[in-house]
Amino acid sequence: MTAAHARRRAALAALLPERGVSAVLVTSLVNVRYLTGLASSNAAVLVREDGTATLATDSRYIEMARDLGIDVVEAPDTAGALAVPGAGIEAAGMTVATFRRLGESTEGLVPLEPLAELLRTVKDEEEIDLLRTACAISDQAFTDISGSIRPGVTEREVARILENRMVELGADKIAFESIVAAGENGAIPHHTPTGRELRKGDLVTLDFGADYRGYHADMTRTVSLGEPAAWQREIYDLVAAAQKAGRDALAPGATAKEVDSAARAVIAEAGHAEHFRHGLGHGVGLEIHEEPFLGPSRNGRLEDRVPITVEPGVYLPGQGGVRIEDTLVTRAGGPELLTKTTKELLVL
Repeated sequence: MTAAHARRRAALAALLPERGVSAVLVTSLVNVRYLTGLASSNAAVLVREDGTATLATDSRYIEMARDLGIDVVEAPDTAGALAVPGAGIEAAGMTVATFRRLGESTEGLVPLEPLAELLRTVKDEEEIDLLRTACAISDQAFTDISGSIRPGVTEREVARILENRMVELGADKIAFESIVAAGENGAIPHHTPTGRELRKGDLVTLDFGADYRGYHADMTRTVSLGEPAAWQREIYDLVAAAQKAGRDALAPGATAKEVDSAARAVIAEAGHAEHFRHGLGHGVGLEIHEEPFLGPSRNGRLEDRVPITVEPGVYLPGQGGVRIEDTLVTRAGGPELLTKTTKELLVL
């Protein structure tokens, strides 16, 4: 992806003149990876307004860096090696301590709003291919381990079985710590799996994803252990309808608030507004949560080729809950669905 990384640096460089700077020092490791291809724990890149760039890293990564088709310097203090007078810096990604330290030797560093993050919102087709693979791995893993979601197995055991299967299928690692929430724990949106055993009559929510070459899948399915009770079927069908409304609203030009409202209104009209308190979704890519975010107070319009989740839920304290989540990509002709596991209620 060397050519793609060069295009990204050029796009970043084109944003600099109107910010009044001739270069930007990028210290966020995620953004360094996006702009250069180097995944490391210590790196920075200086991108100049003419599109040229210099990457700094330490001896552990220097050989990898030299294969990336970019000017490279070896330095343990990567930010210090690249800071130049008047450069822009990532205000959201640089600590105050680093800013002060660099300022002692470099005059006039200019804090900037997130620029690389802005570019990362819209993915190129190479990135979408990686996300497509991460989602396919996640789908297949869920299918493969569904027989392990049964009474007597603990939430923690199901999570480990699922995570191991994703790696066996080709994931580099898990995208985030999996959620397995059985019965009453399903009312906790970000429940941490415990030793609680699954029981017949439980709804079980699984929120998980594979990380493939740095790109994160994110999906959630809720299953029923045995035939669901009437209230369980009711909230499942409600969430499924809300999720479809949110998916259908995804389109270039739609606002984040409009998409959120499309799904939220379905749940509110059914009398469960207070049981859906989080945003509808978020962007995915090199991070599991990135711009844009879908919510009632979120601004901005979606563009073409934006991977994003749609994940409404209904959570009934003390009883349980349902969440259904897909990763999709906005397209002019309608959203592309990347997570393809059925959204019909699975009775196991």
